[in-house]
Amino acid sequence: MNLLFQTWPWYISGFLIAIIMLILNYFGKVFGMSSNLRSLCSIAGAGKHVSFFDFDWKSQRWNLVVVVGAMLGGFVAVNYMSDASNVAINPKTIQQLAQMGIDAPNGKLVPNALFGEATFQSPKMILILITGGILIGFGSRYAGGCTSGHAIAGMSNLQIQSLKAVIGFFIGGLLMSHFLFPILF
Repeated sequence: MNLLFQTWPWYISGFLIAIIMLILNYFGKVFGMSSNLRSLCSIAGAGKHVSFFDFDWKSQRWNLVVVVGAMLGGFVAVNYMSDASNVAINPKTIQQLAQMGIDAPNGKLVPNALFGEATFQSPKMILILITGGILIGFGSRYAGGCTSGHAIAGMSNLQIQSLKAVIGFFIGGLLMSHFLFPILF
């Protein structure tokens, strides 16, 4: 029972993700979080104006349940099951963040300067969040899926386009971390 209330090692989490992917493949389902945005837009009536959203969203109800489960699971994990004391952050990373004026998480999983309530009081941070959201939305649509869809589902199905997308995500993350992030902060 104690295993449920601590951070799980990668090999347990990875094994469980693999089992879920096998089950989804068995039932002919394709996993991906960004595809739910299309379903939500269709539910809201966007199909009346844009043909891309005119489809039977009810066939994707199972995927909407996955999103609700991910949100509930994240809430429970952070508020009732997480122990940030066992999350080790490289001291060099903490030093580099401090040079940009970003505090270390100190008993939390994420820095307050980036994810605290004060973020929503800064026009610069709000602009960064809106711009980032638009870029992520455009990027996931342009790439034909998001990181979870390509890296977990596409790669497990040995799709070459998913391999290309994951390589692109990785390169984009490196560029953001090493070049754009220091400029923005």
